[in-house]
Amino acid sequence: MSDNGFKIKIKIHGFSKLSLMRELIDEFVSPTNYELLEDDGFLTDSALHVNLEGSHDKDEIKRELFSKLSAITGKRPDWGILTGVRPVKLAGEIIHNSSREEALDVLVREYFLTEEKAKLIVDTYSHQYNSYGNPSKNTVGIYIGIPFCPTRCLYCSFASNQVPGSEIERYMPALLHEIDYVGNAMKAKGDRPETIYIGGGTPTTLTAEQLDRMLVAVEKNMDLSELKEFTIEAGRPDTITEDKLMVMKDHGVGRISINPQSMKARTLELIGRSHSPEDIVKAFDLAKSIGFGSINADLIAGLPEEDSHDFSETLDKVIKMGADNITIHTLAVKRASRLKDIDEDYHYRVAETVGKMLAEARQKLNKEGFGPYYLYRQKHMAGFFENTGYCREGSDCLYNIRIMDEHQTILALGAGGISKVYYPSTDKLERIPNVTNYEQYIDRIDEMCERKDNKFFTQEVI
Repeated sequence: MSDNGFKIKIKIHGFSKLSLMRELIDEFVSPTNYELLEDDGFLTDSALHVNLEGSHDKDEIKRELFSKLSAITGKRPDWGILTGVRPVKLAGEIIHNSSREEALDVLVREYFLTEEKAKLIVDTYSHQYNSYGNPSKNTVGIYIGIPFCPTRCLYCSFASNQVPGSEIERYMPALLHEIDYVGNAMKAKGDRPETIYIGGGTPTTLTAEQLDRMLVAVEKNMDLSELKEFTIEAGRPDTITEDKLMVMKDHGVGRISINPQSMKARTLELIGRSHSPEDIVKAFDLAKSIGFGSINADLIAGLPEEDSHDFSETLDKVIKMGADNITIHTLAVKRASRLKDIDEDYHYRVAETVGKMLAEARQKLNKEGFGPYYLYRQKHMAGFFENTGYCREGSDCLYNIRIMDEHQTILALGAGGISKVYYPSTDKLERIPNVTNYEQYIDRIDEMCERKDNKFFTQEVI
């Protein structure tokens, strides 16, 4: 289609929320190759007409759209008509209203998932519920964001600033103030953290002394009597040192992430990493020697110039290094990434290769004793697949499970953090964002605390 300039023209009748349909259309056709027309009432033009019967059921409209686009393109996306971030949550709702068998049937028959994807999310939900159930009342998840990295990766769209050490130090008082404020407000309200997750960015861009100050503030200001899990994303091996790991260990951090993304030197160079595969091995060995029993490794399927053999070799090496928790990410071409500027249709071109990578990874990890424990999807992913966390028994990440399940309040501190207050009586969430720009965060820290006060601490969450 794109070679001769032809575009598919699509007209959806009697339905105004076209953004919901556009997400599904994107899975079949690049946005440059179709035009979504307004419903002008004309039925005899050359457009692909959808919903001539005037249904108000979005899923019914999606099924018709899916079937017609599949007939035109020859494609049948694995996730059917689902375009949301949290398919596991849907599987859980169906299971609770009926049964596991009914959920598998409904996901395939009504949502058009492949049997493999339906089983994947049903198995993932079953693991979550059987392992942890629902969170206890008056427990929350805590996220603390460190918005700095040594370099910015090609695919990155997160808060990731490359700044001198003096700027990171300037960030610390504001962050410590928010930790103090939130911790004491939680105590007054009777809330306790069930999990703490320090991410970014790369938290280990902080010095050992800065890490110590931050963790001392957490211990001093928060009631940790209900804490089940404490995670820090060590992330980049070029930022990991023995003294930093010792500080984490001394403060009770039990789980860390060391994120290779790839074990191929050429790939690391292409994506803007300033470390080698050998640095990754050394970081793993150091963490294990200090006594970290749970180490997660993030890998990305679909990185530039990699084939399925490259990805398989990376996975083999990470398993051999001793990761007991491996998250397989599908590369997403996000608007704020450099990759988007270079090749906005990259995720379409590598879809077939990524599908093969994910299938082989799932098979290999299952053979090595890993099972899926959390899963989510994003827009503009290669092949419109998924990100899946795999773990050996007892090494899953509870914070990841809770944030995807959305039945617990998550309080997010630091620049770019987005708190989500959960209201059990209505099963709804309310977002409380901090500003993303770290300089604005420093200047407006009192406002960030006031937002949480107005939306959470001074309200009764029922």
